[in-house]
Amino acid sequence: QVQLVESGGGLVQAGGSLRLSCAVSGRTFSGSVMGWFRQAPGKEREFVAAIRWSGGSTYYADSVKGRFTISRDNAKNTVYLQMNSLKPEDTALYYCAVDRNWIISTMTAEYDYWGQGTQVTVSS
Repeated sequence: QVQLVESGGGLVQAGGSLRLSCAVSGRTFSGSVMGWFRQAPGKEREFVAAIRWSGGSTYYADSVKGRFTISRDNAKNTVYLQMNSLKPEDTALYYCAVDRNWIISTMTAEYDYWGQGTQVTVSS
């Protein structure tokens, strides 16, 4: 059983920063990929960023490239999403997820385990 718990969301003004955390417990997969997704009201869940547990390769959606940074702490089984220069359009429920495959995917269907999400609200 794999459990993911997100934290760090909140209300921030445009231009501000937040750091999200995703703590992973239970069985872990050294060759897996951790991803962050987000879903705004009335919209589909979309890919934000991903990182490989082993090696640390990263991939970002164009909309967040240069503003967001994904990282991981293998010893703590925790993945982070540092979000800078936040915009109102970044407002969404942010989820972390595990993909047991080695290849980084941007598709929600490829991810096997999901957290409950943490709300990020950016005011203008």
